[in-house]
Amino acid sequence: MRVEIWSDISCPWCFIGKARFKKALSAFPHRDHVEVVHRSFELDPHLTHTRPTTGAAHAKKYGMTPAQARAAEKNLAHIARKEGLEYLVDFRDHGNTFDLHRLLHLAAARGLQDELLTLFYEGNFAAERSIYDLEHQVDLAVRAGLDEVEVRAVLADKQAYANKVRKDEAEAAQLGVTGVPFFLIDRKYGLAGAQPTEVVSEVLERAWAERQPELVIIGADDQAGCDADGDCEVPGAGTDADGTTRRPAPA
Repeated sequence: MRVEIWSDISCPWCFIGKARFKKALSAFPHRDHVEVVHRSFELDPHLTHTRPTTGAAHAKKYGMTPAQARAAEKNLAHIARKEGLEYLVDFRDHGNTFDLHRLLHLAAARGLQDELLTLFYEGNFAAERSIYDLEHQVDLAVRAGLDEVEVRAVLADKQAYANKVRKDEAEAAQLGVTGVPFFLIDRKYGLAGAQPTEVVSEVLERAWAERQPELVIIGADDQAGCDADGDCEVPGAGTDADGTTRRPAPA
């Protein structure tokens, strides 16, 4: 079974949704048969520079007062901590995440995508250092297990893995995905938003059951075959009154 997850590092609900999905997957009996693929989605792809997200800017964006914006951020922190995540309430930098997504595709090619995504989320929401600082990005990528020389080469070459990011985003558009996180299970079930762990578990179970339909045995009461004890049905054999099966004598 395959689960594809579209997300962005700047999205707090993606951070929370990833934790909830991980809990659901850990409890899923068939988790060893689930392939998880992380897809790229930029919430603000047109940003050309990094800027600090102040309380005032946050309030203006969402039509809140600064006090309401602060309360909303504290609520997000509370929800994140309930999922076992560290979350700093102070507003963080906001910038273009394209390079981060390119590094995630490098990590995918090296089998380290989930590890790097986790570190990127923690670096953005639980660290005071800006995730948009190049050296911070390099440090996190190396912690995930990537080679530092290769990481720096990818960051320097703006075309490296760019087509992978654009392909993910184009596919999201074709699917009608307008927000993240978005989970696509076996290309059949879509989950929008950071759904509760119980909901994710339910959909995983449903999708698995549909891949493995209930076995219906035809002719179980009158089968022509051999059983586990080595007894075989013989054409022409009958049954005596005492229940003994009669078989034709050997020719």
